Amino acid sequence: MAVGSTNDFDLVVLGGGTGGYSAAFRASQLGLKVALVEKDKIGGVCLHIGCIPTKALLESAEFFRRVSKHAAEFGVKVAEPTVDYPAMAKRRDAVVDRLHKGLQSLVKKNKVTYFAGRGRLEGGRKVAVALNEGGEIHLRGTDVILATGSRVKNLPGLEIDGQHTVTSDDLLRMDRPPKSVAIIGGGAVGVEFASLYADLGIPVALLEYLPSLVPLEDREIGQELERSFKRRGVTVMTNARFDATKVSREDGGVCLMAGPEGGEQQEVRVEMLLVAVGREPITDDVGLETTRAKKDQRGFVQTDRFMRTAEPHLFAIGDIVASYGLAHVAAHEGIVAVERIVEANPQPIDYTQMPRVTFCRPQVATLGLSEQECAEQGTEVRVGKFPFLANGKALITGDYEGFVKVIARKSDDVLLGVHMIGPHVTDVISEASVAKLLEASAWEMGAAVHPHPTLAEALGEAALAVDGKAINF
Repeated sequence: MAVGSTNDFDLVVLGGGTGGYSAAFRASQLGLKVALVEKDKIGGVCLHIGCIPTKALLESAEFFRRVSKHAAEFGVKVAEPTVDYPAMAKRRDAVVDRLHKGLQSLVKKNKVTYFAGRGRLEGGRKVAVALNEGGEIHLRGTDVILATGSRVKNLPGLEIDGQHTVTSDDLLRMDRPPKSVAIIGGGAVGVEFASLYADLGIPVALLEYLPSLVPLEDREIGQELERSFKRRGVTVMTNARFDATKVSREDGGVCLMAGPEGGEQQEVRVEMLLVAVGREPITDDVGLETTRAKKDQRGFVQTDRFMRTAEPHLFAIGDIVASYGLAHVAAHEGIVAVERIVEANPQPIDYTQMPRVTFCRPQVATLGLSEQECAEQGTEVRVGKFPFLANGKALITGDYEGFVKVIARKSDDVLLGVHMIGPHVTDVISEASVAKLLEASAWEMGAAVHPHPTLAEALGEAALAVDGKAINF
């Protein structure tokens, strides 16, 4: 294509992460001529320096833990296992590479025109692309979807050097683990890395500013996770306070003073300090100022429930909107936006139907409102709980920490929230997602037959427990 020329498309998608490529593929399936612009690799943060590589390492660490700690319990004799982290990293990269190649083939299969370069809006319906190979090309779309993603946040006054003060991006590019690590932030990223390193036998200190780990989740989930981490030897400090400007760098590591709010500060010395305080939207220097789209004070693009911005024909999806920073949410937003473009009458986005998953051990999976949110809204509820300790499959696997909690509205038994912490709950939550989509009651979810012995039985039992009718607890 000639540099500087203008090419017309039905849809231009700016950003090739999970949300962007999902939107592009669905648009092509619906008969649109689609351009997809990405300056790095298709798959974005989730595939290359986020979800996938992290979970690959977590799987290796969990496998090591089971063999080293529990093989004898299962009647299996093994020599003393050791960690080969370079081999773990090689497997991590192989998983990412295989998925990346699959996405590249899907671009061709769906006849999406792919532009490798940095795109920038020029009004609501034009995108200028500085091509990686050199030169510039201009694209014009009947509609445009902005899906430029997010980047890791830092703390004011703290310098990230990529060696001793690091982000998750840095850790996922390393072929060796830290000898010891302090993690600032007890959200999803923080607890996943804490779990990973704890399973590898690495000393971990986890500091969270708020009163509970995974603070966006139901309070009981955070409390149970904290108990589990402490049993595993993780130093957990909630309500933690420390001065980022006073983190000192020493030969071979860092030192900081931290302590609970109003309490005594203690010295924390580690090889690496991981800053895991969230992500921020990439909405600067993408050309939004050339449009009528609006941003909030945090830089998130404002949209309606069909992902439309204030600029006609410009949509925004994924980490640049103020929703859950989750790949599957971005994908759903992209599909809704495309179906709105072709007037396929999609259901508007309802974030209470979006499952949230965290792959620490024990895993966390939630959906809908927490008990605290129901109380804040003045909604009377009934709650059912069921522990994995009473679940046959959990006992068989030897992994029976945690519980399932189901919240239903008292007046009509409508399902409001499901909150799980325990083995493989990130898989089990899909049942609750279907139930919420179909506006099921807690009784209906509990009345559905759950095969035995399975972990999913715990969800059915918790749903029955809303009415005090659990069978096995």
